[in-house]
Amino acid sequence: MKAILYVGHGTRSKKEALEAKMFIENIMKKIPIQIQEMSFLELTSPSIDKGFHQCVERGATEIMIVPIFLLSAGHMKKDIPEVIGGLKKKYPTVQVTIGNAFGVQKEILDALAQLIILAVPDLSHDDALLIVGRGSSDPDIKRAFFEMEEGIKHRLKITEISTCYLAAAKPTFQEGLHGMLAKKRKRVIVIPYLLFSGLLLSEVTHWCQKFASKIVQVKPLSRHDAIQNVVIRSVLETKRGAALQV
Repeated sequence: MKAILYVGHGTRSKKEALEAKMFIENIMKKIPIQIQEMSFLELTSPSIDKGFHQCVERGATEIMIVPIFLLSAGHMKKDIPEVIGGLKKKYPTVQVTIGNAFGVQKEILDALAQLIILAVPDLSHDDALLIVGRGSSDPDIKRAFFEMEEGIKHRLKITEISTCYLAAAKPTFQEGLHGMLAKKRKRVIVIPYLLFSGLLLSEVTHWCQKFASKIVQVKPLSRHDAIQNVVIRSVLETKRGAALQV
């Protein structure tokens, strides 16, 4: 029997954890597979171990791991495969595949552009866009954000766009924000590249409110239906075997 185990990042924020769980529950309703469980890498229950065990207890002989991660960095490349590798040794008869992070894809860029227009219907060339990433020391992350910048430029015809990070990479959010404000554009549109509300988004909001007259903050990505479609497609691709076998 096939099963799906969704893996989220996890958070200390009760609000973010609730949003993530509701997001995954909505996905589950749209996937015609009987055995589906959710889990989180850290800080939020249930753990990956618990979710995997639940799948096996329900009769799963093949488990598709579907990560709810925007980009591939340390968690996707190292942490999740290590946890799943240990579980594979514990349950050697269970076939396991690990899906990919969402990555920078057309549907997400389209959704991001639409969220920006919803927040700023009168967006103009005099505005500037500041993308805020979670941050990572992985060089692939900066390449992904550069690709994202180019995609948003193409869609919205905005020339002033840059990226900053909340942790583990430069420029920091504060540096990026002050740099954009110094350019004296009409407005700075702050785009949190985050799925859910939570502590990181609260930090972004805190700084944006200091310059409320000059800044418009865009809602997180999970507010757009396209993100659910991306997850559903990820499930279908994993089901077809377009994923990492472990």
